[in-house]
Amino acid sequence: MVVVTGEMGELGILPGHIPLLTSIKPGQIRITLPGGAQDVYYVSGGLIEVQPSLITILADTVTHAADLDEAAAIIARENAKNLIANKKTNVDITDALIQMAQAAAKLRTINLSRKNNK
Repeated sequence: MVVVTGEMGELGILPGHIPLLTSIKPGQIRITLPGGAQDVYYVSGGLIEVQPSLITILADTVTHAADLDEAAAIIARENAKNLIANKKTNVDITDALIQMAQAAAKLRTINLSRKNNK
């Protein structure tokens, strides 16, 4: 089973799923393998194409949860918050919000991975 957050919400995809093409939001992809083991990845967003026997995910960035740097994500989130709060700079607020959302998604992915490995 593959679980990913699409534009309209969370999708759970099992073998034999009807064909589907949708964009995916930055966040986690959870893959449950035969036997119940779960693999967790961070994805920066992109597209997912589902066919009855194949799933294709196209993304700029895919990182295994174990390879994410928690300290760097916390710093990125705080930097984005500071950019938003500091109205004296010529900051593109949209970019800062995107950076904050991506950092938060990375932290959620790290936390889910820890929870699954306990």
